[in-house]
Amino acid sequence: MKKEVFIDISARHVHLSDKDREALFGEGYTLTKKKMLGPTNYSTEEQIAVTSEKSTFSKVRMIEPARKRTQVEISRTDARTLGMNPPVRLSGDLDGTPGIKLTGPAGEVEIEEGVIVVKRHLHLGPNFAEKYGIKNGDNVWVRVDSDGRRLIFGDVEARVSKEDSDKVLMHIDTDEANAAGMPGPMWGYIVDIDD
Repeated sequence: MKKEVFIDISARHVHLSDKDREALFGEGYTLTKKKMLGPTNYSTEEQIAVTSEKSTFSKVRMIEPARKRTQVEISRTDARTLGMNPPVRLSGDLDGTPGIKLTGPAGEVEIEEGVIVVKRHLHLGPNFAEKYGIKNGDNVWVRVDSDGRRLIFGDVEARVSKEDSDKVLMHIDTDEANAAGMPGPMWGYIVDIDD
């Protein structure tokens, strides 16, 4: 049985807290939905600037709904452009990470922590977790057969959720997709590799 997973590519983006969203866009402002990214998450039409001491990305989208803490997700290439060295972390693991300045139409916010390169991960609903024999926190290998650049991603951490019973979605960043020669989101599959 092939253990298929859909591999999606995440470009740089920001998850805002309610407080920081109001500081950047104004009190009571509601961000405009652009594209659904699952049952509850969506990208926004609005964009903000993300600025380090070295450089700025002027058009960075947000992902809603709001988080408890603001989080900026970038690739390793983005980090070099910004002159930063953020750690590779799972989403939400922000303690001890670098900060950055965010600029919106209504103001600026300087976050003290929150910039990460997100660890590649696999979202599974309980149906596929059981079918594939994978538990929350397991690390798996995922192979992608793109045109001429077949690649196996290691250390893909499984995140099993009860929200979407049939979910099977892997997230990688743009650097990883480029290394695999992926033309866009595509199917891959979990493989067994001996140490």
